[in-house]
Amino acid sequence: MLTALVLVFVIAYAAIALEHPLKINKSASALVGAGLLWTIYALSTGDSHLVGEQLGESVMATAQIVFFLMGAMTIVEVVDAHNGFEVITKRIRTSQLSSLMWLVGFVTFFLSAILDNLTTTIVMISLMRKLLAKHEDRLFFAGIIVIAANSGGAWSPIGDVTTTMLWIGGQITTLAIIKAVFLPAIVSMVVPLAVTAYVLRGQLVDAPPVKESDHGLRTTEFERNLMFFLGLGILVAVPAFKTITHLPPFMGILFGLGILWLVGDLVHRHKEDENKQHLTLVHALSRIDMSSIVFFIGILLAVATLEHTHILTSLAQWLDQTVGRQDVIVLIIGIVSAIVDNVPLVAASMGMYSLEQFPADHFLWEFLAYCAGTGGSILIIGSAAGVAAMGLEKIHFFWYVKKISGLALVGYFAGAGTYLLQYQMLH
Repeated sequence: MLTALVLVFVIAYAAIALEHPLKINKSASALVGAGLLWTIYALSTGDSHLVGEQLGESVMATAQIVFFLMGAMTIVEVVDAHNGFEVITKRIRTSQLSSLMWLVGFVTFFLSAILDNLTTTIVMISLMRKLLAKHEDRLFFAGIIVIAANSGGAWSPIGDVTTTMLWIGGQITTLAIIKAVFLPAIVSMVVPLAVTAYVLRGQLVDAPPVKESDHGLRTTEFERNLMFFLGLGILVAVPAFKTITHLPPFMGILFGLGILWLVGDLVHRHKEDENKQHLTLVHALSRIDMSSIVFFIGILLAVATLEHTHILTSLAQWLDQTVGRQDVIVLIIGIVSAIVDNVPLVAASMGMYSLEQFPADHFLWEFLAYCAGTGGSILIIGSAAGVAAMGLEKIHFFWYVKKISGLALVGYFAGAGTYLLQYQMLH
């Protein structure tokens, strides 16, 4: 049974990693993998009561993450529908490319900690199209946006799916992860940013001609500001809600979503249906990326079978015996997350190491949050932000390898070194 489970998981994992060449959506591979793994486990064990109980536990843990992501994605879509991000983006103006690079890098870094790295990448790359006429300039900016978004997501419990998983799973707490990973994350962004800004020094911004808004339905400044600050306020308040009430984060995000829905309906209640249709929560729900959510369900349920059959515990023991050093193991996980998706890697790590042995805010979890979050920047296919940038700006895999991967790798190791140094000094 164990050999069959490992074999099925490896094949499913390979299909997820090779999503682009195979032209098979990774959500399909994850769901087929999860279905096969649970089927093999149920038929081999023969104890339907035990398997049912374990599946129930896994579904409960998975549902918490999925509900949280659905709520967060919907809030971001509502803010976007109201052109709320203009509150930030219209303030980004400069004539020098290098100054613009610094501005964009830091805005992306902090925005991705509040929203998430995928949404921030889409917002910032869309902004670059309005600010830069040359495709070559936009490519460099897209590369830095990917690095900055992944670095920004790593130090916040709501900034990256993997950090959110660790936070909901109880491996990290809000203030501890911010204190531990903020400085390394900044370093992992500033190093590539400084090099790129130096290369672009002296060059002027070549702006495209101004175009009218895409859909003629504009929102008022009051509506934009209200939805932007209310949406961001809800997202930022979720960690505080969890700390005060000790309820799981998905409850806080769903509560916040209800408030946003209520306010939206009150603000637009006097408008004609066709004028307010694209601003409603119902429309936002139809726009969220459901295939990503289905992928998380599939991969988390697939990894759960390896956890229940103790395959991951055995793998952790083997790694400890072979490599020996925890910091090196986590660094390797981070680099591997550039090749394969960091969600299953972190899900597997959560199954490999127990909370009894490695309690909340242990070195292992904090360093894993940093490495899995920022390691994905090394290759364009290594993170959701990179894949989004690839699609939006038609970035070629090998262009990214030639121009950006080296910078991202240097930033990754610089940030890792900073974390290890900081850990030695504080402990």
